Amino acid sequence: MSQTRKYPAQEISAEPRDRAAHVTRHGVSRADHHHHGHAHRTGLRGLVHEIFSPHSHDSADSVDDALESSAIGIRAVKISLVVLGLTAALQVAIVAISGSVALAADTIHNFSDALTAVPLWIAFVVGRRAATRRYTYGFGRAEDLAGLFVVAMIALSAAIAGYEALRRLLEPAPIQHLGWVAAAGLIGFLGNETVALYRIRVGRRIGSAALVADGLHARTDGFTSLAVLLSAGGVALGFPMADPIVGLLITLAILAVLRTAARDVFRRLMDGVDPALVTSAERALVAEPGVQNVRSVRMRWIGHRLHADVEVDVVPTITLADAHRVAHAAEHTLTHAVAKLETALVHAYPAH
Repeated sequence: MSQTRKYPAQEISAEPRDRAAHVTRHGVSRADHHHHGHAHRTGLRGLVHEIFSPHSHDSADSVDDALESSAIGIRAVKISLVVLGLTAALQVAIVAISGSVALAADTIHNFSDALTAVPLWIAFVVGRRAATRRYTYGFGRAEDLAGLFVVAMIALSAAIAGYEALRRLLEPAPIQHLGWVAAAGLIGFLGNETVALYRIRVGRRIGSAALVADGLHARTDGFTSLAVLLSAGGVALGFPMADPIVGLLITLAILAVLRTAARDVFRRLMDGVDPALVTSAERALVAEPGVQNVRSVRMRWIGHRLHADVEVDVVPTITLADAHRVAHAAEHTLTHAVAKLETALVHAYPAH
């Protein structure tokens, strides 16, 4: 992959010589100059919306180098696994003291859910492999496939939570060791929500929909633990039906999170991008000296990196060398205007 070269602005000659389409392609790493022009919700409503459907610009805040962002993703998975492991270990200690079978089942559930980060870890490692003659775009799609697995696990969590809530509603059972159960629920909620916030923040930073989805998965586990805490509180206050009712409400919350995670992951698999990215690219290209018109801008995410394919019109009477300079300068401008852009393929055509 060649290095970026910056060409000075210049007048393009109008010599009636070769008219040809020029294609140029390469990736660069650069400081992020991407800005967003839309408002965020504020207040309590905005907070609730951010919890169930965290805002995504479809591009990240600062990390532009592909290998660096993959390393950051792997580190995030490792740290979150340690935090979730400690959370589950504390719950195991409470299970040993309280002897609660229900709490033991919830602890086992938390352990198994923590391990769902392993496929994402593998995907980040695989995604760092160089492209081959068979996989010419590299292996970044492994990350999106891992995102599908995370979505499936969130759906499974919703199904289990809903089943347990309905079962407790139809077959009420007393909750024992209320104090210990509440303590375990609080620990589980704090541990999972901490991991959720961390994964979502890092996922946005590096542009990984799969890591954001895994953060949402941790949030669903935190909701489950919160249900344990609220149920124990309701029973302690003399309202035993609080257990199944809270369970049903938590199931609805998990379904809301599932919708967000599934939407983001499937958009990546369907090559969906934030329209604001396309707008930014078009504006940057139109302002480029020598570009008369932008025919089309196509973008796709592969893992947590963007790739662009652009068609522009140039003055029909310029030489092939000048067309090369215009296309190359347009590509350079584009990679600075759009965050997370790994490669740009610029086609220059003579304007009609």
